[in-house]
Amino acid sequence: MMASEILVIDDNSDIRILISGILKDKGFSVREAANFDQALMEINKKVPDVAVIDVKLDKGDNDGIKLLTQLKKIDDDVPVIMISGHANVQMAIDSLKLGAFEFMQKPFSSERLLNFVNRALENIDLKKEKRTLESKLFHSYDIVGQSRAIEEVKGLIVKLGSTESRVFISGPAGSGKELVARQIHKKSQRSKKSFVVVNGALLDPEKYEHQLFGSENSDGTINYGFFEQAKDGTLLIDEVSEIPLETQAKILRVLIDQKFRRVGGFKEINVNVRIISISSKNVREEIDKGNFREDLYHRLNVVPIFLPALKDRTEDIPLLLNYFSKKISELNGISETKLDTEFDLFYQYNWPGNVRELRNLVERISILSVNEEKLNVNNIVYDALSQKNNKTSLDSHNNVLSYPLKEAREKFEKDYLTSQLKKHKGNISKTAEFVGMERSALHRKLKTLGIKGVN
Repeated sequence: MMASEILVIDDNSDIRILISGILKDKGFSVREAANFDQALMEINKKVPDVAVIDVKLDKGDNDGIKLLTQLKKIDDDVPVIMISGHANVQMAIDSLKLGAFEFMQKPFSSERLLNFVNRALENIDLKKEKRTLESKLFHSYDIVGQSRAIEEVKGLIVKLGSTESRVFISGPAGSGKELVARQIHKKSQRSKKSFVVVNGALLDPEKYEHQLFGSENSDGTINYGFFEQAKDGTLLIDEVSEIPLETQAKILRVLIDQKFRRVGGFKEINVNVRIISISSKNVREEIDKGNFREDLYHRLNVVPIFLPALKDRTEDIPLLLNYFSKKISELNGISETKLDTEFDLFYQYNWPGNVRELRNLVERISILSVNEEKLNVNNIVYDALSQKNNKTSLDSHNNVLSYPLKEAREKFEKDYLTSQLKKHKGNISKTAEFVGMERSALHRKLKTLGIKGVN
């Protein structure tokens, strides 16, 4: 693994040699530049991992600041440590505003220099990891479906891309709420900025101020809270209904004032984030129970989005099966598993884990199918779904023998026709054609069996 490369820029040769020696002793690869032009030449050759820049170059007062600005235009991610022997508070503030990672006043200890350089390298590694993770999260999966509910959600995502409105996404666990939130961020004008997730259920009432708003320590270091981590981007509050009431009041205050102070700080910081909230619970019921503030709900619920349970949009199941099978094969570098999208169990099962449960099942099938030419995929589906604790219509396959003949036949017909209606999206004509009945005869049979409609 190549050593991290540091570019040291200082017109004082003694200082330049001193800094380079300290860094080389710790195994860093070091390049040097004595003035503004040399620095630009070195940067254009290759952008360094970290730059150490003196504020005063070429006898000028601010050439180092100009170089900082230039380097940030070339690569905004490069951490820059500014140094000066004539520093003042305003100079340090100006440098940090322009994107400097840290500011050091001469003379400084080798320990302080190495500490800043190591922290800068850790920072850039975290940014790379974050970018990789976000890329996977944003691009791994799409919102798939052609049901009316999903088409409406897709339309809302497009419309929300050009607005700054707060969004409240509700629906059962596993229905795809976080995916919708990420798609909204991806299509918004904030897409290049951070997408930060905070789990409301994990907020500690005793430490919520530190977690949300950050803190300023006595040594001058800052711990950034979720609101600042999401600066200019999107803050997703997952399971917002789980946030303690005391914390809800503080969040409401921030939304009203559009500013806050860090713990231990005196400066008011303006809030510039888009807030998207998620809840698996019925928040209206939580309000009635006194568990959630109605005024906060109205602040968050500017644009509501509801994601239905998978059992209520079964016409999307074949699309989801094919999509996940293809996507999982691409992500894992394995052959795509062909699934029988007409298999009745996919439509008889209630899917308590919703889309997430279906995706996990497809992944399990895909992994088990590797190098297995004669594997019966439908048997895997049956074994997986029939082992669930939920009492679904799958039980009818095992219990039908305990019924008298007439009841057993009626139960089978009801389960069978319900399943076929779901597969054909409630279309009577297509269902009748598939099962081999006249349309009018099917209508009569459905009425006799008490099948009034299929979700």
